[in-house]
Amino acid sequence: MNEHKILYLSQADVVSIGLDMAAVIELVETAFAEKGHGRVEMPPKPGIHPGGSDNFIHAMPAYIPGLHSAGIKWVGGFPGNMKKGLPYITGLLILNDPETGIPLAVMDCQWITGMRTGAATAVAAKRLARPDSTKLGILGCGVQGLTNTEALHVLFPIDEVFAYDVHAPAVEKFSQIVAERLGVRVTAVSNPQEAVTGCDLVVTAGPILKQPHQTIKAGWLDQGAFASLVDFDSYWEPAAMKEVDKFCTDDLSQFEYYQSVGYFQDVPPVHADLGELVANLKPGRETAVERTIACNLGLALDDMAVAPTLYHRAVDMGIGTWLPL
Repeated sequence: MNEHKILYLSQADVVSIGLDMAAVIELVETAFAEKGHGRVEMPPKPGIHPGGSDNFIHAMPAYIPGLHSAGIKWVGGFPGNMKKGLPYITGLLILNDPETGIPLAVMDCQWITGMRTGAATAVAAKRLARPDSTKLGILGCGVQGLTNTEALHVLFPIDEVFAYDVHAPAVEKFSQIVAERLGVRVTAVSNPQEAVTGCDLVVTAGPILKQPHQTIKAGWLDQGAFASLVDFDSYWEPAAMKEVDKFCTDDLSQFEYYQSVGYFQDVPPVHADLGELVANLKPGRETAVERTIACNLGLALDDMAVAPTLYHRAVDMGIGTWLPL
């Protein structure tokens, strides 16, 4: 009997592989093109909710034949972790061999989740934002605030970021990293409206809440602006969302599932999912004055788009620990 081994990649291992954001965007964009053409298998993610409240642990399987990728992510989000000095998002990803079903690798998913989420925002913005967008507003300056900034900086000529967070130290850390890593000026703002009004691109990246705090009000989002709702509709009052001309998501069936369990109770109708936009089955931005929103839920195909490349590069670079299966 053949001895099978799996490759274990810690968070430090995954980071050390050095996959950059431009490459992640390209992989995620390819996955959404496959989805748009109906060539992805991805059931709605089931979940459990230990401790109730807004805690979740989700199982996220996907199969992308075109990328020779199959696997599952087991990921948790616990908003209370931040008060304990622990990360909000944690979990593991299992990559399988699509030909045999045998597990090839187990890897930490925190870095992957942050990067692919930012990449999905960029893929949506490529279709829904003005290409000359220069001003970015970030509300929520944690991991997702950083990765979304990095991803949008790859595709747009961003020259200033307006950063808001209820925790001042998060803004300070965010500002330092963005300035050092991207060379972009960051303006810290104490009023959330200053991170929305006057911005071409807006990203809300706080914790996902079933009961939105509705900080962003009607009249704040400028004509011609694009917003990415990384935290579902947690930041937005319904009247503000209903001002937009196109409200999009990354997967309609999963969007409808979340509505059935209590999220998105008062939102505009969905214009298109991201696969339809990438495959040119439905139009994205059509005029310079349209307000547009992408409410990406975070899909297993995002993770499975990136995982095979990480695995193959790790094997080539001798990164990780081989374990008997």
